[in-house]
Amino acid sequence: AEAAELRARLRAVRHTVLVLSGKGGVGKSTFSALLAHGLAADETKQVALLDIDICGPSIPKIMGLEGEQVHQSGSGWSPVYVEENLGVMSVGFLLSSPDDAVIWRGPKKNGLIKQFLRDVDWGEVDYLIVDTPPGTSDEHLSIVQYLSATHIDGAVIVTTPQEVSLQDVRKEINFCRKVKLPIIGVVENMSGFVCPKCKNESQIFPPTTGGAEKMCQNLSVSLLGKVPLDPQIGKSCDSGQSFLAEAPESPATLSYRNIIQRIQEYCEQHHLQEEKIM
Repeated sequence: AEAAELRARLRAVRHTVLVLSGKGGVGKSTFSALLAHGLAADETKQVALLDIDICGPSIPKIMGLEGEQVHQSGSGWSPVYVEENLGVMSVGFLLSSPDDAVIWRGPKKNGLIKQFLRDVDWGEVDYLIVDTPPGTSDEHLSIVQYLSATHIDGAVIVTTPQEVSLQDVRKEINFCRKVKLPIIGVVENMSGFVCPKCKNESQIFPPTTGGAEKMCQNLSVSLLGKVPLDPQIGKSCDSGQSFLAEAPESPATLSYRNIIQRIQEYCEQHHLQEEKIM
């Protein structure tokens, strides 16, 4: 009955993409937000961004929605909209203050994730982007289990070039394979820094073991792209603006656009394959 309920609610969602990372601080929520902004740049596409990072919900801040409240209608919870075609849902909207700590055990977290999937009235959605917490714990198992009632196109895994980050990403890839979650590919964040004046590139975090590229070759996973560091990304996140719109000529923006295009192509291909099987 529960699976049927979830299937009924999510049947109007065409593509679902999970954004994962092995550890915190690699720019996963920033990537989720910019992926949603990039997809929603096409006004014919309806995009939904679901934040299930319950203990550290940063999506309301990054999307410029701090202080917004969730409203209930006859058909469920209404998402908070950034644009007409970009809706957001996060536990951050349910807290009385952004500084409130969420001190919950696993079952309560799982209950809220199920509620988000079952009760939020997204309507017709082309892309549902799910921003997850770091690691491979309760929230990840829950979202994969609940979404198995419908379908998941796959996961995008975000890393930085250092071995400390790659070590945890290997665990994340292993997790995806164990729970049969398709991997769309890996994104290497903070990959070099292009000086805005002289245009020379410096390696701020040198890849001591070959970075994401070498890891992807070893594990037979696609490398979707490398995003260079740009201080404007942090500024845009703090002010709740889209970096893609604020710095359209930045090398990081061009890299993001290529990665988003590759994710779209993968999702379309995945959809066609599913239709053939059906």
